[in-house]
Amino acid sequence: MALDELKAALPDYAKDLKLNLGSVIGNSDLPQQQLWGTVLACAMATGSKSVLGELEPQAKELLSAEAYTAAKAAAAVMAMNNVYYRTLHLLSDKEYGTLRTGLRMNIIGNPGVEKVDFELWSFAVSAINGCGQCLDSHEQVLRKAGVEREVVQAAAKIAAVVQAVASVLDAEAAIA
Repeated sequence: MALDELKAALPDYAKDLKLNLGSVIGNSDLPQQQLWGTVLACAMATGSKSVLGELEPQAKELLSAEAYTAAKAAAAVMAMNNVYYRTLHLLSDKEYGTLRTGLRMNIIGNPGVEKVDFELWSFAVSAINGCGQCLDSHEQVLRKAGVEREVVQAAAKIAAVVQAVASVLDAEAAIA
């Protein structure tokens, strides 16, 4: 199982990550599609070969073909949007925010899965990429759709733990 492999690969000093990995993914209350779509999108967002290599096969097995593709699409489009919108937020000249974006992001309007699931995956990727503007936007869409705060929080926890696991495993590989 992917989670067991990742937990086993973590060094002793990352015991909290081992425990958190088991709880936020292994014991999640999220429906399978929301959970594994979030896991896959987050694993892609980390850019970690080891994390993606362990989690992607299980995500592919547990998700429909449409959800698998949509989760990857969420990671892809948010990789672009998070940089762009974080830049607009950080610039002191707010006039940039009035300019036409001119970037294609059609997948957001037609992701091929339930809009709530895609928004949740986009939210989680935005957490990893640190884009406050995107986090606010996706959280508001989720809440307006009736998604409970605990579900949004669950996605944030998955993002945090997957990112931390990726950071530790990649750092350990670099110093090995």
